Amino acid sequence: MQELSRRRRLLVLAICCLSLFIVGLDSTVVNLALPSIRSELNASVSKLQWTIDAYTLVIASLLMLSGSTADRIGRRRTFQAGLVLFGLGSLACGFAPTVGLLIAFRMLQAIGGSMLNPVAMSIITNTFTDPRERAQAIGVWGGVVGLSMSVGPVVGGALVDSAGWRFIFFVNVPVVLVALLLTAFFVPESRAAVARRLDPVGQSLVILFLVGLTYGIIEGRSAGWGSPLIISCFVVVVLSMLALVLYERRREQPLLDPRFFRSAPFSGATLIAVAGFAALSGFLFLNSLYLQEVRGFTALHAGLLTLPMAAMTVIFAPVSGWLVGNRGPRLPLVVAGTMLALSGLILAQLTATTAVPLLLLGYLIFGLGFGMLNSPITNAAVSGMPRSQAGVAAAIASTSRQVGASLGVAIVGTVLTARLTGPLETGFVSAARLGWYIIACCGVLVLVFGLITSGRWARATAARVANQMESPARIA
Repeated sequence: MQELSRRRRLLVLAICCLSLFIVGLDSTVVNLALPSIRSELNASVSKLQWTIDAYTLVIASLLMLSGSTADRIGRRRTFQAGLVLFGLGSLACGFAPTVGLLIAFRMLQAIGGSMLNPVAMSIITNTFTDPRERAQAIGVWGGVVGLSMSVGPVVGGALVDSAGWRFIFFVNVPVVLVALLLTAFFVPESRAAVARRLDPVGQSLVILFLVGLTYGIIEGRSAGWGSPLIISCFVVVVLSMLALVLYERRREQPLLDPRFFRSAPFSGATLIAVAGFAALSGFLFLNSLYLQEVRGFTALHAGLLTLPMAAMTVIFAPVSGWLVGNRGPRLPLVVAGTMLALSGLILAQLTATTAVPLLLLGYLIFGLGFGMLNSPITNAAVSGMPRSQAGVAAAIASTSRQVGASLGVAIVGTVLTARLTGPLETGFVSAARLGWYIIACCGVLVLVFGLITSGRWARATAARVANQMESPARIA
């Protein structure tokens, strides 16, 4: 790809970040609309879980396919197709007459979203060829990831109160049109030097694993944990994971290259992304119901109360990027894990009358932790990987985020419904306490994995993998 001017490169970065922003926003913007959707469409708690998880689950299932497809047929072409599908899905969600159709249209929206996130990262890594400049661009990217997901509740609350919950989807359409126009004029086409083969078997196994795991967790309580359906789900999860590992090891061009995971920083980033984004999605799910159903705040008021979290994310995301570039990922990960754990412990003490300053303290600490999280994840995902593998490597990191987001809602939502006695308004506080402790445990996992995978031994494994990935020979 021809070298672009600095101004053009920054414009490409802005276009890619715009697409990422709306995809990330739609992962969390729905949270503040949940009570309104519950009321208007008569949705149960499990249906509310699926309204969020249908989106994140489909994105997680298709990200790796989208990344490798873009490397093969063209990144700009795939990016544009994703924008079109995302826009159509958003429009359909806005007109959905039932919760079942809303969930279905969220899946269509997510198919488009899966073509945007990893493909945009691949475009960025191939646009910014200087290592220092690329690290700065990745830092901006990581900040936008955190910003989009953390401001979702604020944007959602404002739209729900001013125009209704359907406008949280309608607002995407003009943004998509602008992004399409800018992409056509300013984003150059690029693809991998060696075209990757499609891997339908590997893709099917990934979908089986993710769908089986999420369905089993969400529906386990209502169907019965010992029921044949739920037991079958978890059997499918185990078998599909084993089959995926064995099958991909033998492919010349696997969908999920096992060599990536020989790098301790890369493996650590994957696990940290799952834990960190599980904490975020669980936090947003519980917090939305708490503020509106228990405290009686409007959607806008609830969104404004979470604004300190978004502000801390905005402030500390670039700080994290600077620290990663200058001192490595360990300090940002230690701070992120510690703050997420502390926030979960504080919020576990909530009552129906908790003072607002204590609430804000919990939100501030959570936002600080989450703001420090994204840059080390993204940097570990692409550092040391050949540019030809950028789409797949970025897709794995993005998949980990979405898997975490799906599991967070599935787990804390299931814990909530299992412990809930009586109406949501009166029984939420005690029922949700275990969910807050689970969020604290996610922070502990971020801390532990961050310490283990950021030392000298971990860097040595990354160097070995980088040499292997540059080798033309297939290493099983």
